[in-house]
Amino acid sequence: MIRNLLFVALGGGLGSVLRYLTSFWMGKSYSSAFPLGTFIINVLGCFVIGFLIGLSSKTILNEELRLLLVVGFCGGYTTFSTFSAENMKLLETGNYLTLTLYIVASVLLGLIAVWGGNTLSKIISL
Repeated sequence: MIRNLLFVALGGGLGSVLRYLTSFWMGKSYSSAFPLGTFIINVLGCFVIGFLIGLSSKTILNEELRLLLVVGFCGGYTTFSTFSAENMKLLETGNYLTLTLYIVASVLLGLIAVWGGNTLSKIISL
C-alpha cells in the first residue's frame, strides 16, 4: 500500500509541476480572456489519460505504471481528464442517464461551489 501511494505521489507531483509550467508559459505567451493554458492542459490531459487507459487495457502498463501515470500524473496534471475518462466509461456501458446527470451536476454544482467558496471568502476575514 505504501509503495502504491509513493507511485501516485510521485506522478501527481510531476503532473502538478507540468501543469504549473504549462499555465505559466501560456500566460506569458498569450494574453486573452479565454483561459487557453487550462484549456490546453485539460484537452491534452484527456488525450494522455485515454492513451494510457488504452495501454492499460492491453496490459502494456503494469499496475505500478498505471498508478504513476494514470492516477498520479494525469490526476496531478488535470482532474478534468479523470472526469472525462469516467464519462467515457459511462458512455461505453450505455449508462446514458447517469452520464448526463454526472456531467450536468458536476459542471453546475462545480460552478456553484466555486461561487459559494469565493463568496464565503469575501464574507469572512481571516
